[in-house]
Parts: sequence; C-alpha cells; structure tokens
Amino acid sequence: MAGARKPVVEVRRSQRRRRTVSAYRDGERVVVLIPDQFSRAEETEWVDRMLARLAAREGRPVRTDAELLQRAARLINLYLAEHGPAAVPASVRWVTNQNGRWGSCTPADRTIRISHRLQDMPDWVIDYVLLHELAHLIVPSHNASFWSLVCRYPKAERARGYLEGVASVAGVPLTD
Repeated sequence: MAGARKPVVEVRRSQRRRRTVSAYRDGERVVVLIPDQFSRAEETEWVDRMLARLAAREGRPVRTDAELLQRAARLINLYLAEHGPAAVPASVRWVTNQNGRWGSCTPADRTIRISHRLQDMPDWVIDYVLLHELAHLIVPSHNASFWSLVCRYPKAERARGYLEGVASVAGVPLTD
C-alpha cells in the first residue's frame, strides 16, 4: 500500500523469554518483545511478522451482538437443526464480566453470553464456544448427551485445546 508509513518500533530483548514473541501498540510506537538470544536476522523477521499480525488484527471489524446471533443461526442449521426451536436462543450477546469462563447459558430464559475475550480469537474457536452454549439449551448439564451434541463440531477438540492453552498462558483457571 503506497504511502503507508512503517511505525516506530521498539524491540525489547529479554533473557527470561525463550521462544515466544509478542507485540503491542504503545501510542504511536509498536513494542516487540523477543528472546535475547535471537540474531539480528531473526529480530528483523519477527518484527515484520508481528507488524503484519497487528495490522491484520486492527483491520478486523469489531464483532457485534447481531453478528453473533447470525453465527448462532448458522451453527444451529449445521449441527442442531433436528432440535428445532429448542436450539434457538432468545438472545446472544458479548459481555465483559466473564473472566472465569468463555461463555454461559441460562436455559430458563434461553439467553447466551459470550466473553469479550473471544472477540479476537479465530472464528472456529468462537464457533466452538457458541455451539457449546447452544447445546446447553437442549441439554443443560455436561452429560454424555450434551457432549455428543458439542462433538458434532469438527474442530471441537482443537478449539478446546486452543482455549486451554490461552487460559494456561494467562494463568486463568477456567470452569466448563
């Protein structure tokens, strides 16, 4: 893209950091955190990679409650269609007050809440959490019937692993 300026980048090396690289914006500057043992070539490669990731993340539209409801309808059609209205929620929305779980469902009033922490995660992870909560509209507990519904999602095991990894790195104990 012509005319786009490369931001000011500050690279911070850490002796404690072994393999991971992360980046974040600090005002107009981008801070990239890398392991101390990286060579200059690795540093350059990772700075470019992290700038691309930040740009991609910032270019994504904000996910809305309406989009979440559309996503739920698609998942119901794909995986829960035979349950008819029993699988349809009264509302689905993003919430900011869930730090110990990814989502929650109240079958009595058919409401589903999804943690805002998922908004920047891959679509297939959001779909898994949403399908998990939709399945609670049909089977409120985590019994075998419930898990058979959730496991219809082809990436269920992969998404669970992804979420366990995120929780582990963040040091957040999560409940099912």
